[in-house]
Amino acid sequence: MDITKRFTHRLGQYFSASLLMLASASASALVQEITAKFSPDPTNPLKNEFVNTTPESGLCAYHAPAIPLCKALGIFGIRSSLIVRSNGPILANHENPRQGAMWKLPSEWRDVQVTHNVTREVETVQVRIAGIGHRWVLDRPPGVGAWERPGIIGWANQWKLAPSPCVGINYIAASTSFALFFWVVPEGAGVCSRQPGTDIPRFTYDVLEYAYAIKTPKPLTMSSGQYTGSISYSMGPGLDFDFGDVMIPEDDQFTFNFTLDVEHTLKVEIPPGGNRVELVPQGGWQAWLNQGRKPTRLFRDQTFNLSASSRFKMNLECQYPDGNTCALSEPTSGDKVPLNISVTLPSGLTDASNQPVNRLPLLSDGSGTELFQPGHYVDRKPGALHFEISRDNVEQMLTGENKTYAGNVTVVWDSEV
Repeated sequence: MDITKRFTHRLGQYFSASLLMLASASASALVQEITAKFSPDPTNPLKNEFVNTTPESGLCAYHAPAIPLCKALGIFGIRSSLIVRSNGPILANHENPRQGAMWKLPSEWRDVQVTHNVTREVETVQVRIAGIGHRWVLDRPPGVGAWERPGIIGWANQWKLAPSPCVGINYIAASTSFALFFWVVPEGAGVCSRQPGTDIPRFTYDVLEYAYAIKTPKPLTMSSGQYTGSISYSMGPGLDFDFGDVMIPEDDQFTFNFTLDVEHTLKVEIPPGGNRVELVPQGGWQAWLNQGRKPTRLFRDQTFNLSASSRFKMNLECQYPDGNTCALSEPTSGDKVPLNISVTLPSGLTDASNQPVNRLPLLSDGSGTELFQPGHYVDRKPGALHFEISRDNVEQMLTGENKTYAGNVTVVWDSEV
């Protein structure tokens, strides 16, 4: 019996899932591309997560102590060219936070729907803003000392330290007329603000530093292909990115374009010669030949190694169909006998009922084997195909002389689920 294994992966062996957030046309919009990737790692099969591949910039990328802090918090920093200018003076010791340096950011998690470019399946990504900073510039005089509040806080500590609910990282880089700072923004944080001790006629943020955090879907449950989606934030007084009533951003929209690439593996390895299966009795033919004891069944277990990071299904294709399974044929007499075929999959793979797969029947229409799902990346783990002819049919085969039953069976592993 010639057993042909066929691996079907109609969308390609590599799953490239992209989450692309596209903004509608805007006269004044800030755009950021965010990329992430999943590919199974044989050295760490239990880690099945997207890896953020967006090039980092700014403090989280280049400056201690932000680097270890950002990594520990799982946030990613970007330096962009957003310019925010004051539309009037910032008065010393003002009481209304909206009249000075103020930040209220979209620090809560927001859902983003992403859609498979081919199948149109929908998944959800979550994103939030997790850090804020700027390089700010002011005229000299008054210079950076304008931010000192005598008896309350020195000008540098206004920016090294952060007003609650923001969290400072004890960092500042400054000269006499500018400073660069960065603060962590906790989830769901409210307003963070600073008041100078001296009137500031003009104030500008000429660099935006921000950090974001993302939660991506579980890649093992996603189809091979590319996913795209979009989210846009409004910018300005009372909007998503709110810098108060005095500090006005030049852009009125901030759009994130995400691209998530996923490379799935589904590979079946059958040992050399394993595509030709000979069915024999328990212990071989010698018991019948030497002792006249007819075999009660003919069978063979064919092992294989399986690597899988994605869901898949299985079914049969038969040279000689017999109902919902395959048959072996005897060419001289034209007799046919049904062949029972089942599969055992490696640990870590379950069926649609979340049960281990042990001698699960394989049928031509794929019923019962419509979905196998890895709980983690399975890397070259052993499974088996079980072939058997039942006792009643063995009796039929052993009637008469010089009979040879044969047939081709194609076992299909199909990743298009």
